[in-house]
Amino acid sequence: MERQEIIDGLIEVLRTVRTIDPEKLNNVTEETDFLTDMNTPSTELINIAAKVEQKFDVEFEDDDIDNLGSKVKDIVDLIIRAKEREA
Repeated sequence: MERQEIIDGLIEVLRTVRTIDPEKLNNVTEETDFLTDMNTPSTELINIAAKVEQKFDVEFEDDDIDNLGSKVKDIVDLIIRAKEREA
């Protein structure tokens, strides 16, 4: 799965999150920061991670979530690692 495909899927997930302004999803890149660029509450990242697990049919380990950064690339990398573990 290509990184851009993952970002596109992630944006679909983010559109379902009430605390994120849909306008902030128009120019998402790997460097977009959930906390500063999207004003996402840090507590919402857990909810986003759970939705991402469902969307991409992956399971994150607790350590993955504990060490998750706040940029889009961090969650893209996490999805790729989870997919590789399951392969």
